[in-house]
Amino acid sequence: MAAFSDYAEHDGLGLARLIAGGDVTPEEVLEAAIARADAVNPTINAIVHRMDAEARGRVAADLPQGPFAGVPFLLKDLYMGYEGAPLGNGSRLWQDYASPADFTYTRRCRAAGLVVFGKTNTPELGVAWTTEPVANGPTRNPWDLERSAGGSSGGAAAAVAAGIVPVAHATDGGGSIRIPAANCGLFGLKPTRGRNPAGPFVGEGWSGLATGHVVSRSVRDSAAMLDATSGPAPGDPYAAPPPARPFLQEVGTDPGRLRVALHTTGLDGRPLDPENRRAAEEAARLLQELGHEVDEAMPTLDVAAISRAFRVIIAGNLWNAVALRYDALGRRPDGYGLEKATWAWAEEGRSYTAADYAAAVTAVHVAGRQLAAFFESWDVMLSTTMREPPVKLGVLRQNEQDLDDYYRLLMDEMPVTPLFNATGCPAMSVPLHWTADGLPVGIHIGAAFGREDLLIRLASQLEQARPWFDRVPAL
Repeated sequence: MAAFSDYAEHDGLGLARLIAGGDVTPEEVLEAAIARADAVNPTINAIVHRMDAEARGRVAADLPQGPFAGVPFLLKDLYMGYEGAPLGNGSRLWQDYASPADFTYTRRCRAAGLVVFGKTNTPELGVAWTTEPVANGPTRNPWDLERSAGGSSGGAAAAVAAGIVPVAHATDGGGSIRIPAANCGLFGLKPTRGRNPAGPFVGEGWSGLATGHVVSRSVRDSAAMLDATSGPAPGDPYAAPPPARPFLQEVGTDPGRLRVALHTTGLDGRPLDPENRRAAEEAARLLQELGHEVDEAMPTLDVAAISRAFRVIIAGNLWNAVALRYDALGRRPDGYGLEKATWAWAEEGRSYTAADYAAAVTAVHVAGRQLAAFFESWDVMLSTTMREPPVKLGVLRQNEQDLDDYYRLLMDEMPVTPLFNATGCPAMSVPLHWTADGLPVGIHIGAAFGREDLLIRLASQLEQARPWFDRVPAL
């Protein structure tokens, strides 16, 4: 079979169009993805489980005629099942576990024609902004192999940045779509709470903090994926407001003159790294050049209460997950098979009361009302996704640090992303800035509940003004 030499020059929709037009076969496209994975994955460690035979079987059969028919795809190996495939959650505790069924999101991806040929690396149980699990080893940033690709969707972002796939599944409970996108020079949209399904076994991730979508090289792939996967499934506890029209139709649509609230400190008042501040200010100038109104403003929030709520809610969910796993293994929960900070956080979850959990839920609901009031005066909120450019591997040490130190460093590096998980509002990281030594810095833009349409319009405008698709790492 002839090699598909320009595979990496196309986004997902572009590949699907070539396949539909008969210019290339699904087999050729899949083999190009497999060859690229073979070439670069030993270096970056983005994919932790390969499903080449399964994928080859799929393209040899009749694929669904969806918008991504024949496009290679990767699932994040965290709470996302593909029937019969390993589901390791970045943990030694789950090393022998296989998913009993396709999850709802997986079924929708397959119905869209995507061909899953692997699962991507994630930190243990997703509780890190870097991907360095003991179970699978660190994922390396394709822009600088000594730096973090981000987390918890670090494997997904590294795979897309390295040209293995044009788009990959990712999830976000505190920034885990946007942070890896920022670190790897990609577009990453965190949808509104309830936009994508979490079933079939749970109704929501991390009590509503977490949601799933993708990281991608193009805005239109992200929009088309949201069209393919979003909407409530039977039995879902709630759903996001339905869009007025398909999200793909928002690509290229004029966003109008927007009121942009810029902030060059974190929500905690601490300054951004000078490089990140410069990136935010340059993005603000670009938005002004595009006709938008930009002023400095920040919502009034109890940041300490939000941080406390995250700690309690995640702790409770961690304890629930690990206790169920130990029970399935017929073992008493003792921390064996878990990293140090993971086990400490889970044990803390066992100690909290129902009143602690109720107070945490109240705190995030209060934050949601405060941010909603802010968005009555502003259309979008602008900052940078992380406090500084991509950090070296080994800074956040999930298997070594005490929980208090670990949690402090975890939250300190995320100046804004958790707010949009607490409130359920959509937000995105847009790759508009690179440092002098070639490291990407993501621009963070958030909007009101249910307004992915507005974010996609603005992202498309920025993509046209400062194209990034052809800016790829020299891996």
